[in-house]
Amino acid sequence: MAVNLSPRQFSDENLLRDIGAILRETAMDPTLLELEITESMLMQNVEKAIGTLASLSSLGIRLAIDDFGTGYSSLSTLKRFPINTIKVDRSFVRDLPGAPEDRAIADAIIAMGRSLSMTVIAEGVETRAQADYLRGGTCDEFRASTSASPWPRPIWRRCSRRRRRAAFRRPPRYNFALLRSVASL
Repeated sequence: MAVNLSPRQFSDENLLRDIGAILRETAMDPTLLELEITESMLMQNVEKAIGTLASLSSLGIRLAIDDFGTGYSSLSTLKRFPINTIKVDRSFVRDLPGAPEDRAIADAIIAMGRSLSMTVIAEGVETRAQADYLRGGTCDEFRASTSASPWPRPIWRRCSRRRRRAAFRRPPRYNFALLRSVASL
């Protein structure tokens, strides 16, 4: 289950306590939870973010940087975060494979993520050409735009090499406030 954290939630002093309580109350396996944080949220207070992420990671929770490439993080700082996943922002996917600048940025993000042993997810994939290009760059997963029409089943089956089964069994995203009720279903 992937949950987007708002800046207010991420900076809340009770975040770790609340998540721990929810996991205990629902008996949810923490490895099934992925928290998504934007790049800009991490950069507001780097040292505090590192501590919070390390504590969440020690619980077994997966961590993702959402909208990667749109914030102001430095690569030297990025390597200090215990992140499992980076999500390539749709603004770099939209004009693939035609725009050379977007190809260069997408390729660099994928290569960096893979060299840091992170899962790389491209957001906003709407065409077969985009999927084919990203697949060739060994992007782990794709997320389609909500405004795009559904892809034919054969394309969906080929979308992710290493994590295909896990990617398509994930439930839809939920608001953090609803985590308790959703996890207890």
